[in-house]
Amino acid sequence: MATIKDVARLANVSPSTVSRVLSNSSRISEETKRRVREALEQLDYHPNVFARGLVTNSTGAIGILIPPSMNQFFVNPFFAEWMSGVSEVAREHGVDTVLSTSARDEEEVVDRMVRGRRVDGLLLLGTRPGDPVLRRVSDQKFPAVLLGRPADPIPVSWVNNDNVEAAHCATKHLIDLGHRRIGFLGGASEMVVTIDRVTGYRNALLEAGIEPDPRLEVSSFFLEQGGYLGMMRLLAMSDRPTAVLASDDVLAFGGMRAAAELGFRMPEELAIVGFNDIRLAELANPALTSVRVNMHELGVRCAELLLKQIESGSPAYISEIVDFELVIRYSCGAHAAARNG
Repeated sequence: MATIKDVARLANVSPSTVSRVLSNSSRISEETKRRVREALEQLDYHPNVFARGLVTNSTGAIGILIPPSMNQFFVNPFFAEWMSGVSEVAREHGVDTVLSTSARDEEEVVDRMVRGRRVDGLLLLGTRPGDPVLRRVSDQKFPAVLLGRPADPIPVSWVNNDNVEAAHCATKHLIDLGHRRIGFLGGASEMVVTIDRVTGYRNALLEAGIEPDPRLEVSSFFLEQGGYLGMMRLLAMSDRPTAVLASDDVLAFGGMRAAAELGFRMPEELAIVGFNDIRLAELANPALTSVRVNMHELGVRCAELLLKQIESGSPAYISEIVDFELVIRYSCGAHAAARNG
């Protein structure tokens, strides 16, 4: 079995340099890293991660904390795309990813992962006002990056879209197509992502001289069934909406199923716009107009920001905004409107 000294001899470097390459030190040149990695591969050397962690005080892993309430993580394609970005960066840096899916109290899970040094940093998903987990991580000054913006003024790094402006853009698009009764189908009302998107939706209505109607705003859960139930409520109104902005493509799919069961033709009788632009959006019938939030890029930025914090050894509170784009297909009726002049 090859040792670290064998690798050092083959790469013509010192054993300490091999250790630094294994810990992805920024002080080692790219050329030296390349030689060492070639030697590692040639000798099929696999470091003892546990032993290395005792020496370097590093686990070589980052954690992803999945709240017990976020049961959509494994069924909503948004998170799969986001995870692909995280995994890409982790793989490039030789870092493992650890998913925490414990049903225990979230604060207890954080303490176990942080104080037990099971990971070198944490990626956090979503937040709400008064979030105790965010406060706990911040108090312990542990490297962490939040997907989304914090609801409260807590020092933490985060990566997000401009969800207010994105929802404003999507709602304005429907208004420009002639709609005045526009519904909003969102996730849990206490989540920051829902708060921001409903804010952008209301802003667009007010700018167009349309008074927001609270009855047209339905909160549900980010699953297809949530969109189905929410749309059923909206379409049961006597003065139902003629268009709906769904805060997630999966919600939009559920809404489209409800509309089809009730006999509504889309987009002639009901226009729908989704959010996230998952890969299935263009395969829907009709193809779904959606706000592309660049899910993979969100994952890449989250992981890169976390690894920079870990490498620097001190928290640097940075926020990054990833661009969005409204992808117009057939569910909103824009193509039909263009044909009709």
